[in-house]
Amino acid sequence: MTPELMIKACSFYTGHLVKTHFCTWRDITRTNENLVLADKMNRAVTWYSFRLQKSVFHHWHSYMEDQKEKLKNMVLRIQRIICCHKLTVILTKWRNTARYKNKKKEDELISKHELQLKKWRNRLLLRGASAEKSNFPEQSSSEVSLVDETLECDISQLPERAILQIFFYLSLKDVIICGQVNHAWMLMTQLSSLWNAIDFSTVKHMIPDKYIVSTLQRWRLNVLCLNFRGCLLRPKTFRSAGHCRNLQELNVSDCPTFTDESMRHISEGCPGVLYLNLSNTTITNRTMRLLPRHFHNLQNLSLAYCRRFTDKGLQYLNLGNGCHKLIYLDLSGCTQISVQGFRYIANSCTGILHLTINDMPTLTDNCVKALVEKCSHITSMVFTGAPHISDCTFKALSTCKLRKIRFEGNKRITDASFKFIDKNYPNLSHIYMADCKGITDSSLRSLSPLKQLTVLNLANCVRIGDVGLRQFLDGPASIRIRELNLSNCVQLSDVSVMKLSERCPNLNYLSLRNCEHLTAQGIAYIVNIFSLVSIDLSGTDISNEGLSVLSRHKKLKELSVSACYRITDDGIQAFCKSSLILERLDVSYCSQLSDMIIKALAIYCINLTSLSIAGCPKITDSAMEMLSAKCHYLHILDISGCVLLTNQILEDLQIGCKQLRILKMQYCTNISKNAAERMASKVQQQEYNSNDPPRWFGYDREGNPLTQPDDITSSKGRLELTVEKSTYSSEEEAA
Repeated sequence: MTPELMIKACSFYTGHLVKTHFCTWRDITRTNENLVLADKMNRAVTWYSFRLQKSVFHHWHSYMEDQKEKLKNMVLRIQRIICCHKLTVILTKWRNTARYKNKKKEDELISKHELQLKKWRNRLLLRGASAEKSNFPEQSSSEVSLVDETLECDISQLPERAILQIFFYLSLKDVIICGQVNHAWMLMTQLSSLWNAIDFSTVKHMIPDKYIVSTLQRWRLNVLCLNFRGCLLRPKTFRSAGHCRNLQELNVSDCPTFTDESMRHISEGCPGVLYLNLSNTTITNRTMRLLPRHFHNLQNLSLAYCRRFTDKGLQYLNLGNGCHKLIYLDLSGCTQISVQGFRYIANSCTGILHLTINDMPTLTDNCVKALVEKCSHITSMVFTGAPHISDCTFKALSTCKLRKIRFEGNKRITDASFKFIDKNYPNLSHIYMADCKGITDSSLRSLSPLKQLTVLNLANCVRIGDVGLRQFLDGPASIRIRELNLSNCVQLSDVSVMKLSERCPNLNYLSLRNCEHLTAQGIAYIVNIFSLVSIDLSGTDISNEGLSVLSRHKKLKELSVSACYRITDDGIQAFCKSSLILERLDVSYCSQLSDMIIKALAIYCINLTSLSIAGCPKITDSAMEMLSAKCHYLHILDISGCVLLTNQILEDLQIGCKQLRILKMQYCTNISKNAAERMASKVQQQEYNSNDPPRWFGYDREGNPLTQPDDITSSKGRLELTVEKSTYSSEEEAA
């Protein structure tokens, strides 16, 4: 055995051994790979089956979810249908019930109206026979029961405080009448507190001077307030007022017989006067000398239209203790006062808070500058009828803390004045700029930051439009605004009314008189102003549909639709049915209206206090009879141009409307002068003439329409001028 052979044998053996083990390993490895591959295939098949099931289940699940959602929506829809059906049934029953109740209520009102009208007519018949029955002492059982019932309700048994509250609502004339009923009533009228304030102006044509003197002599220690306005009295009568040592308020305005001598007696006897009204009297510088000498505590003084005193008389106000406590001064119509006179006022009355200067064409910017140099506490300034006041006045007033300003009929005031307002007058609450032609939308933009503004009067400011009003309402001023007068702002439209309904939650009074672009849509927006109680739509294009929409408001107490030619009896009737609290109604110059509106008022609006049917020629006596029988609270009545009315209505008004205070009867051709004179003693103010209606009324003395349209058309502007109301605010009208 050689080494080579040994090596070769070992190599062969080693190679064979390796080859044998490698084949064995290869066979084992191939077997394991097949097992792994089979296992993977099984797992792949299982996974594929799972994915397939998952996909099928997902589609099934989505399908089932969709079915459930559809089923749920279907159930909800069925529930809504059932609910809507129930609501429909309920609303139908409610509507039928409401209609039935409204119909029943309307029938009851009509029945009650017919019954009261029947009683009214029976009362008139019994009134005619009362003279004959008064001759017989016997009383029927009904009369006896009535007397017994009256005795059971005798107010003399009430506490004194309650009696005073009742009698405070009566005028002096009524108190005198009550004192003549019986002894118990006379004792009630002799309560001392009842004579603290005596108003002789309401009975100036009935009570003689002798009675006034005796009354003042008896109650001289109790009288605190005296009103002689418009009384034509003797000097001796005025002298008796000097015995009222505790007098605090005295009004002698419009008394032509009041002189300096009368003022001397009063000033010597009544040193405690706080309020003194001398307007439209003949006083001179002698009276001006007496004021600072005797009235040391005088706070309110009115010298309006007193043209006999001079600047020297105003200089007397600084004599002695002076009138340094004066807080209110009225110099309206005193055209004789110069710039020097205003300097005298500024030197003596530095504490003035309220200043009124109306109807004074001689008033200039220099007068105001001289006044405010020392009167820096002024909070209220009224300049009406002062055409020479300009923007310079606003600059001069920047030192005052104004809260109320009023300018009317001024063409020199422009937008420049309003630029000072938001910076210098942040507490302004009342702004009256009526008939100021220079005011534009820019002025309204300057007013929008005023947070305290409650009253805004821009009547006859024809250059104001929707843009300016929108900018004003977008500011904080719209939140507290309570009264807004936009009469004759002809550029305004429904857009402004829509903005008002959105931004003015506290608006009470709104005037859109002669806003020609206002439509039925704008009327619908007005209904959304829930706080509204008074609306003026005179001269607009409102129709019966608009009145029907407006009747949904339910809270309106005052409505004016003067010169609205599209409304008829049906529209007024529909409005009255839903406005049972209506107190004031103006349908003047609506010649198409007839007796039906008066009947509707008599049935539904028995709380009516003011009614204007001027220029309504179809109104007859029968309608006014119904009004007198039902509307017992009527205070103001205008029947001018109602040519079919006769003397009979005056008798009806005297019986039924005992609270009537103002009666206007212009162009009433069938009412006699004697009847009007008898009626004048029953009211405080009366206007009467029996002339034929002017041609611009549109009808003749018989109520027939005129056949010449040219004359009527040419006078349309005159009609608008006639029916145009005052631009005063509701607060001043109430005052």
